[in-house]
Amino acid sequence: MKEIQTIIDRMDPEEALTAMAAVARGLFPQVSEEARLEFVVGLVGEAGADKVASLEAGADKVASLVQL
Repeated sequence: MKEIQTIIDRMDPEEALTAMAAVARGLFPQVSEEARLEFVVGLVGEAGADKVASLEAGADKVASLVQL
């Protein structure tokens, strides 16, 4: 984890986000829907968790959010 943080710290913030998104897209097909949802909740924080939970009623909306 420290190695990843060191690399990200050397990058421009926008470049770092783009790179992290590309890595996440590659990992998402390899993990469960629950793991993808936990990742998204981790990004938006606890306040966003309520919003994400409210989307669970509409599985299509959650799937599109998690598929990034």
